[in-house]
Amino acid sequence: MGAFCEELTIKPIFSKSPALGLRLLILAALSVGVMVTDARFDYLKPVRSELALVLSPLYEVAGFPLRAWEGVSDQFSSRTELMAENERLKAEQLLLQRRLQKLAALTEQNVRLRELLNSAALVDDKVLVGELIGVDPNPYTHRIIIDKGAKDGVFVGQPVLDASGLMGQVVEVMPYSARVLLLTDVTHSIPVQVNRNGLRAIAVGTGNPERLELRYVADTADIKEGDLLVSSGLGQRFPAGYPVATVSKVIHDSGQPFAVVRAIPTAKLNRSRYMLLVFSDTRTPEQRANDAAEAQEAADRHAAQRPAAPANPPPAGASAAQPAAASATPTPAAGSHPATPAKPPAAQGSGSAHPATPTKPPAHANGAATHGATPSKPPAQGATATPGQPAATGSQAPRRLPQPAAELPDEGDR
Repeated sequence: MGAFCEELTIKPIFSKSPALGLRLLILAALSVGVMVTDARFDYLKPVRSELALVLSPLYEVAGFPLRAWEGVSDQFSSRTELMAENERLKAEQLLLQRRLQKLAALTEQNVRLRELLNSAALVDDKVLVGELIGVDPNPYTHRIIIDKGAKDGVFVGQPVLDASGLMGQVVEVMPYSARVLLLTDVTHSIPVQVNRNGLRAIAVGTGNPERLELRYVADTADIKEGDLLVSSGLGQRFPAGYPVATVSKVIHDSGQPFAVVRAIPTAKLNRSRYMLLVFSDTRTPEQRANDAAEAQEAADRHAAQRPAAPANPPPAGASAAQPAAASATPTPAAGSHPATPAKPPAAQGSGSAHPATPTKPPAHANGAATHGATPSKPPAQGATATPGQPAATGSQAPRRLPQPAAELPDEGDR
């Protein structure tokens, strides 16, 4: 009987599976875990990069209908429209050529001034042309995707601009594409300055593609509607001097310490299709400081290797003036009164010693015989007193070169 019941048991056609609510709960938990891991860790970046590489052909396929339509439209454009556009482009070319000539002169002048200031920024920034291939669908973030990536030298933090001004910066790089964070994103800020007077401020995104706000601008600051805001270069992320926005409204409130300043971006953030990626100086501040120090040391070494300028030579008659001063001692004529030296002669040694130089030259001996004057002290040894001849006070010693002027007695000994 039991075997018969087992034979009558009907096997179910469909196997039992987990309830629908349980599967939904598992998938939701898995999705939350993946989002948290992607937001807080870098484990999924390689996976995202590989997925972007795989999806690159899909971007090309998705953009093919638009490119095909544009090609067909260009082929069927009327001759009149083409001629009108040609004339307009010729007129614009003439205007741009005139501006280019003026800019060329200003560039040359700027280069000369920078050379005088020993500046390293002598050339323009290198740029790379990129094309928009995607827009982030999230309405609360302002990000776009361009067709240039790591294979083209794009790096994180690279400035991006269009023909009108700065657009944003690269925040994620993939092999053949990159994501750009626009200036109007709520998480983006950029240091700017007023082109009219150099007033510095920080422009932050508001989530509105047509508006920026300036934070912490004093209520008494010199800023007004129509002022052009350019990048200040502070932070070493954006190059200095590029247009960012134009002030559209300034609201002063006497009860608030800061004014409310709103600006309109100069770049066409929601209309530009082609943009430029700027390759500016990517060195860190430490590397720039080291390079500047090395350049200064090289300049110092070069200056030290130059020959020193000779000192001012002495006057031509200075060397001959000293012997002439030594030999300019006058000799009194014969018959004059013999001078009594104020001090005894210094030489008491042999006749080969240097004869003492009296304060005044002695008179001749014939003058002493005529007047019968006797010197108060005996002459130095080696001197002979012969009647009828001048007294020898060392004059019979071998003739010497005139003494320099430094050995002449000073005025106190006379």
